[in-house]
Amino acid sequence: MAIDIDRINELAKKAKTQGLTEEEKAEQAQLRRAYIDSVVGNLRAQLDNTYVKKQTGEVVKLSARAEDDSDTE
Repeated sequence: MAIDIDRINELAKKAKTQGLTEEEKAEQAQLRRAYIDSVVGNLRAQLDNTYVKKQTGEVVKLSARAEDDSDTE
């Protein structure tokens, strides 16, 4: 499903001015969820390719905080 930002904005504006029908509310929720999932997916993909340099000079791939937080406070 392609994310239609214009439609999300159109529904948000209509919700503020006139209110939405139940069908429009469902469409808005579906579009918002697709947008959020897309943003989260893109962020995760970017973080999967991120490396950090530890104080020891070692360069390691960024990992989930629960896996290794030995250099954090």
